[in-house]
Amino acid sequence: MEVKHILKIAKELHIADKQVTSVALLLTEGSTVPFIARYRKEATGSLDEVAITAIRDRLEQLAELDKRCEAILSSLEEHGHLTDELKAKVLAAETMAELEDIYLPYKPKRRTRATIAKEKGLEPLAQMLFEQSAFDPENEAQKYINEEKEVTTVEEALAGARDIIAEWISEDQQARAEMRSLFWTEGQYSSKVIPGKEEEAIKYKDYYEWTEPVSSAPSHRVLAIRRGANEKLLLMKIIVDEDKANSILESLFIQKDNAASAQVRLAIIDGYKRLLADSMETEIRLESKKKADEEAIKVFVENLRQLLLSSPLGEKNVLAIDPAFRTGCKIVCLDKQGKLLYNDVVYPHAASGQTIQNEGIKIAAWCQKYNIEAIAIGNGTASRETEAFIRGLGLPSEIPVVMVNESGASVYSASPVAREEFPDYDITVRGAVSIGRRLIDPLAELVKIDPKSIGVGQYQHDVDQTLLKRSLDDTVISCVNAVGVEVNTASKQLLTYVSGVGPRLAERIVQHRNEKGPFESREDMKSVSGLGAKTFEQCAGFLRIRNAKNPLDSSAVHPESYEVVNRMASNLNCSVMDLIKKSELREQIKLQDYVTDKVGLPTLMDIKDELSKPGRDPRKQFEVFSFTEGVNEIKDLQVGMELPGIVTNITAFGAFVDIGVHQDGLVHISELSDEFVKDPADVVKVHQQVKVRVMEIDINRKRISMSMKSERKPEQEQPKKEKQNSPRKVNKKNTQNDKPKSKPDRNQPFGDSLGIKLNFK
Repeated sequence: MEVKHILKIAKELHIADKQVTSVALLLTEGSTVPFIARYRKEATGSLDEVAITAIRDRLEQLAELDKRCEAILSSLEEHGHLTDELKAKVLAAETMAELEDIYLPYKPKRRTRATIAKEKGLEPLAQMLFEQSAFDPENEAQKYINEEKEVTTVEEALAGARDIIAEWISEDQQARAEMRSLFWTEGQYSSKVIPGKEEEAIKYKDYYEWTEPVSSAPSHRVLAIRRGANEKLLLMKIIVDEDKANSILESLFIQKDNAASAQVRLAIIDGYKRLLADSMETEIRLESKKKADEEAIKVFVENLRQLLLSSPLGEKNVLAIDPAFRTGCKIVCLDKQGKLLYNDVVYPHAASGQTIQNEGIKIAAWCQKYNIEAIAIGNGTASRETEAFIRGLGLPSEIPVVMVNESGASVYSASPVAREEFPDYDITVRGAVSIGRRLIDPLAELVKIDPKSIGVGQYQHDVDQTLLKRSLDDTVISCVNAVGVEVNTASKQLLTYVSGVGPRLAERIVQHRNEKGPFESREDMKSVSGLGAKTFEQCAGFLRIRNAKNPLDSSAVHPESYEVVNRMASNLNCSVMDLIKKSELREQIKLQDYVTDKVGLPTLMDIKDELSKPGRDPRKQFEVFSFTEGVNEIKDLQVGMELPGIVTNITAFGAFVDIGVHQDGLVHISELSDEFVKDPADVVKVHQQVKVRVMEIDINRKRISMSMKSERKPEQEQPKKEKQNSPRKVNKKNTQNDKPKSKPDRNQPFGDSLGIKLNFK
């Protein structure tokens, strides 16, 4: 570890040097971010995953800087340019841009106008002009006329000298720094449609004639423009005031007011327009793209985190439906662990009334046979129609009917993972199973799908794919370890994301479990081939073993702390189970008595908290949600309608909300709240239940504009100021535009609405 890097990171993140050093050391030893954040709080000063990840990433960036620094020093030495002064400047460079600026004048390059001029012997003339002493440039240039070197006139000699000066200026470190600052602070993105491409580029209509400051342009607009340019539909430039740029350069290089200075001024104008402007535009385009990528990925990551941590229904027997019209609805029945028990196809949208009734009888019978406790319906084609059919069956009211977001289900059903799980079933069955399992446990099912296919990001194919993958993987790992994994039921894919495990070891754990039966304790995990002491240290605290002999094996207490818990119980003359069950015993624990050199108060406080809720799922309680009945398609909408919805995606410019019409509506950032909103994520979360009001409907373009603001009435119609519901809360009362929901009579025989005479007992 470089001490200078430790100091630099500590200063950037506003934390202590010791904290950075501890994290760096733990990372070097092979510890994962979740493990460090959860079980090494004493060492890090209780840094969270965000800070630890930032340290990890910054250490890697600085290592890359060091690597580039070494390569540049080697090149400079090889070509005979390295001096003590130059070496000191290279070693002192703090950014990659600064380092490259230092190296640029010495960097091997193709033949340029300046190198050609030097070959013609014009560098001494250029040097004299650049020094701007009092002499006649034309008389001096006469000395450099040489037909053998193709310098036949005074103007050719002066032009060659100016070419050399222009390159010096374009490679000057301070000049580049000033221009870089100018482009960042005053540069403007400029976009125009390519002539003749107007119809083809209609989706980019907003950018046909568009300018916006580089410093403030939001990520989604930058990426949209770049996509249009890549598709050869838009022309994109970054422009700055050329006169201002030249003025800045003149202040750096014009020292006097004479004939030589006039030549330098011409070189500045040429050097900026021909060399420096293009170089800076390229650099700023790359850097602004990087910035836009980071912002887009940040939004994507937060959306993914919220989706992965959606409330699970829990272990329930589920009937899942992948709806369709012509090809029928695929039905699967799953047990509490998501195991496939039965599958079939029904045709509830057939023309024949008798056929529809028969299909209802089938579903009612399956619900009874498999003791179904919830029904999951995919939110794709025919979803609302299928929901209406199911609700009309007269099923017991305690069986909730839940619409499930099926984004990515088709990707899973055709994947190697799905084929491995269900080799004897087609993709329709696999898709329905995925829908049902998402209701039982969203996290366990969604980890099997490429996060880019889940539908909670924007421009995911335009951003840096390496950075995107790492950020999404970090997020999945964080979520999986925050929730914990039941080792005896978890899939190979879920185990892969457990701290320290990875795909190969996950496969061995499943194989060991299948061959030798379920693990009875965490200690048994050590018998898995390849799971050594270091890996056990990293993963044990995140693995759960339900109903283990040692109750701590089903908790987040790490095995390395079991001895501390045993001492707590012994000192109170009780068992560990007594500590878990009886709060009055836990209150008697004096944490200070158990502080040692290795175990501090942060860990002891975590242990005490965990004893009060061992293995409890940290995700929120599941809440049943229903769309407004009778509003199934976009044509059913009317301006002014107030509808319940589910947030499906959050962007920098607002939130998309599913209101059950097969087309998500947009609540623009300006319509999210009565208060000013800087970041939509401050107001809404993915999968949050919200109440929206329809503002505009464009059926042809399939666009719905909505608001979450309180509806304001004219003063004369609202003499009294009524208390408004918070935009974060769902108003559960029906509005005048909502149709009252019909609920089956609890005393009515099950399925009676279709003449089905079955009853649950």
